[in-house]
Formats: sequence, C-alpha cells, structure tokens
Amino acid sequence: MQLPPNNQALDYPNTEYQVEQHGRLVSYSQPAPGIDPATFLRYASGRARFYWRDGRTGITFAGMGIAVDLMAWGETRFQGIERQARALFAHTTALRPSEPLAMPRLFGGFSFRDDFAPDFAWYGFNPAHFILPHYQLVQHEQETWLTINALLPPDEDPRATAPQLREALQHCYAALCDFAQAEPATAPTPSATDHKVTYPMAYTAWAQMIEEAQAAFRGSALQKVVLARVCEVQLPTLIDIDGALANLQQRYPDCYTFLFEPQPHHAFFGATPELLIATQDRHFTTMGLAGSIQRGATAIDDERLADALLHSAKDRHEHALVIAALRRRLSPLVDELMIPDVPVVYRLSNIQHLYTPIDGLLRAANGVLPLVETLHPTPALGGTPRELALAFISAAELVPRGWYAAPVGWIDCNLDGAFGVAIRSAVAQRQRAWLYAGAGIVDDSEPQKEWEETGWKFRPMQEALGIRG
Repeated sequence: MQLPPNNQALDYPNTEYQVEQHGRLVSYSQPAPGIDPATFLRYASGRARFYWRDGRTGITFAGMGIAVDLMAWGETRFQGIERQARALFAHTTALRPSEPLAMPRLFGGFSFRDDFAPDFAWYGFNPAHFILPHYQLVQHEQETWLTINALLPPDEDPRATAPQLREALQHCYAALCDFAQAEPATAPTPSATDHKVTYPMAYTAWAQMIEEAQAAFRGSALQKVVLARVCEVQLPTLIDIDGALANLQQRYPDCYTFLFEPQPHHAFFGATPELLIATQDRHFTTMGLAGSIQRGATAIDDERLADALLHSAKDRHEHALVIAALRRRLSPLVDELMIPDVPVVYRLSNIQHLYTPIDGLLRAANGVLPLVETLHPTPALGGTPRELALAFISAAELVPRGWYAAPVGWIDCNLDGAFGVAIRSAVAQRQRAWLYAGAGIVDDSEPQKEWEETGWKFRPMQEALGIRG
C-alpha cells in the first residue's frame, strides 16, 4: 500500500466519487496528548490546512494534507457533494475504534451563488469544495485524538494495512511532539506596520445602490436585500493566517472560527457568530441573526444602545423577515420547531445583534446537506423573497462574493455536520487579503448608517490582520 502524499489532491474533474474508480477509505486513530490544534496548524504550514472551532462547545477540529478531494458545480452542487460523501463514507473502515469525534470528516463549503466563477482573489475555490484531510486532529475538553485517513485500492484488505497506518500515525505524532517542544510558547501577534488598505466602492455608489433597492421595494415584491462591499488589504509580507486565527479566537471566543486553505497561502478564514445549521441524527439547531448596532464606550452606553436595538422598528422588521423565512423553510421538514417569540441581544466585542435561537426535531435523519441547501442563503445574508433578492444582488454588486456569506463547515461519516454562515471573514492570497461586510437593506434604511455598520463589521478582520484605524 502507498499512502497518498501529505499535500497532493486527487484530481476528479467532472466526476462523481466512485469506490470502484478511486478506492476505499480507511482510517486509524490514536490519542494525542500534549498536542493542541494551534500547534498542529503551525506544523502544517505549507500544506493544505483546515480548521473549525465551535466556540460554544469548545470542540475543535484541524486537518492537514489531502486524502480525498470532492467538488461539484452548478445548481445541483449540494446534491453532488452529498452523493459523493455518501459513497465515500459508505465504504469506510475504521481500523481502530476511537472517540466518535475522531472519525473521518470532510471540511469545506460552498460559494454564495451556484454560478460562481473564481476570479483572481478566489483562485482555487470552487462553487462546492470539500476535502478529507490526510491527518486530522480533534480536541474536546481534556481529550485529543489524531487520525490518519487514506485511500486503498478497492480490492485491498484494509486490515492488512493496519501496521503501516499505525506506523505513519505514530511518526506524525512524534514529529508534532518535537515541533511543540521546539517552537516558541506563544503564538505570533498580528502586526502590520506597513500596509495599504483600499475600499473599491465609493460612498456615492453605495448610496445609489441602496436607493435602487428602495425603489425596487416600492415597485416589486422585494422586501429586503443584503448588500455587501469589500476592503482590500496589502501587506509587505505573507498574511499571518495563524496569528489572525489566534487573534479572532481570543477576541471572539463564542464564535465559529474556521479556516479552509486548499493550497498553501490561499485561504478563506474568519470567526462567524452565525450558525446556518447543525444536525445530529434528527436533532437540528439554527438561529436568526439580523439587526445590528455598535457597542458602547461604557456599560451604561452599551445598555442604552442594546435597548435602542431591541426597540428599533427597522431592525425588528429586518429580524422578523429572517425568522419568518426560517419558519417557512423548516416547517415542511420537521416534527418539532421551537422558536422564541422575541429576540434577545447577542454581544460581540465590536457589535451587537438581534438573535433568536432555533432548534427542533426533523421528520427524517437525512444528514446536514439537504438543510444547508434549504436554508442558504437566509434573508440575513440574501434577502426576501430569496430569488428577487439574489437577482438584485447579482445586478448591483460589482465584486463577486465568492464564499463570503455562504455555508462553510464540516460533514461527518454519518452525513451529519455543522455549517456557519461565512461572515466576519477574509480570503487571503499570499500578501493580499479581501475582507467583506454586508448590511440588511429595508425600505427605511439610511445609506450613511448602513455604510457605518459595514465599517464596524470590517474591524474584526482588520484587527486580526494587525490593521489599526
């Protein structure tokens, strides 16, 4: 048996994953005390890398290298990834029983639009792209597990490969331990003293776009549309992705921190407060997150702003549209749907949102991807009605969103998983990064206030990259 190289993708252009053609998946796991996910990622620098941390539960996944590469395009991209994942995992052999969280897991995401064609900034990202890492790490509470994933020829006995897999895994663990002892104890601090920041869209163009949206509200069934703008950052050195992730995780510990880096130094990463969907068997969790205001300089000011947000007719209307759409899309699929009557305020370090937690029980356990397709994009990032909003965004926004505001997350071997909405995010290509921020536009939106709101939303990623002011 020959293990796949640590950073080499398998090339499946325009094909579905088939065991008969590409091989059978086999995995082997062992405990990995003393290794944390941040160290694992730094060790993996220069390879394909993946990361997901659920800030609410503390469960953290990291991966390096590529064992399997799944892609799909067009209107059927969700179903295409589901078919390939189902075929892959249906023939998986776990040679060593382990913590269930250590089982093979795909990491990836989707573009905002199904007709997305990668431009310069998004080179290497496809409309649907998922990768099974060659090595993956999971940390939860006091336990850490390391797993190796490999493809075998269809006719090869997986159990005969156990000694080779065990040896490769032990070698990787030993190398990680040596690296952890040799590297500095603290993660690098983001610093960007010589940088260039530009905003391709002028305020006048932003205001005109909002005025056109409001004219569409009066002349059509469109009720809300989310409009986005871009900030471009250029640095004299490579983007410090590890430092940025550490900064985001420290400043936004309750968010979902993610990294998808299919090629070295070509990465999409961020810390999103918004969960699109998570499933486990028939149970699911999602949320409504729409309506925003800045944080206050003092505790009293903070409470005043939060109260203003709760009583803002504009923000409550925007939030209500999101909740109504979630209820409408989920109701045909569930036996139980629990949605509180009124939102609460969800505070981040630089911004406050109206937030409604939602959970329930599905009628059938069909995995996470059908729900991802059902919910994306929510009115919080697209608009309502969905098709009218998407058509307006396509005509109005001059810069492609790529994976911004789209689903990013993971899928396990039961086809359950968790996906965040990729906001508070950036795509980086060596020394350049593109940051995205959007605002929900309704009939009484004010262009200046929406411009300022997107300015607050740029700050988390700017500060993570070491940009001040």
